[in-house]
Amino acid sequence: MQHFSRRSSSADANSREKKVTMAEQRWIQTLFLLILEFQFTGASYFIRGGGDITLTSENMINHQNNCDRTTWLFSGSGNTAAVELVNRGKIQTESKSKSHRLSVTENCSLVIKKVTDEDAGRYSCRQFDKPGRQQGSDSEVDVSVVTMTQHKDTDKVTLNCSVWTYGLCSYTVKWLYDGKDVKNNHSNLLTSQSSCTNTVHFLTSLYQSNSFTCELTDDDTNQQFTFTLYPPTEKPGRKTMS
Repeated sequence: MQHFSRRSSSADANSREKKVTMAEQRWIQTLFLLILEFQFTGASYFIRGGGDITLTSENMINHQNNCDRTTWLFSGSGNTAAVELVNRGKIQTESKSKSHRLSVTENCSLVIKKVTDEDAGRYSCRQFDKPGRQQGSDSEVDVSVVTMTQHKDTDKVTLNCSVWTYGLCSYTVKWLYDGKDVKNNHSNLLTSQSSCTNTVHFLTSLYQSNSFTCELTDDDTNQQFTFTLYPPTEKPGRKTMS
């Protein structure tokens, strides 16, 4: 009996080890899936507010009839719930501030006219077969919008540069004058900075607005936008792959 008890105890220990091992494996698998869920492998665009942008999909099905297998969705900069912008090639009217500025090209790319800060976010293109089953995973595009404004008060001018992104903004925003950092090279210029926003104040007798450039940087990106009051309406977004 004692010999049987030792064997039983040993078997119980092995069973517990197997259970722990299986639990660890399930935990590792769950963690791996969570990591995959938060990875982003699409494209990202920077666009100046007021410009136009065309978003393309990497998984587009060929030979569609008026893009009847294509749906575009949008999730705003605050990670808001996704809304349909285009359903099977047809513009949806739920997004009233956006729908009148949307169109779909012959190859089912999404065109956004006169971009505003509200257009910053993640755009997902979804493909379907004829019976209505989704084909493959969504093709995702992140759009960041840069806005620059000018305010004049007699001989004083204030320029503001802000970037609007999907999720938390990780960019450093600063002003350059003739290509040099304002903060480090122009002590008589007053600047103020907060999260993804930078403001500069100056006298018109000393500086010219069109010599200022707004620079956005992070670990992977360096984008520069020269200040102009009225950006061209036909201007493609600047694209970076991530």
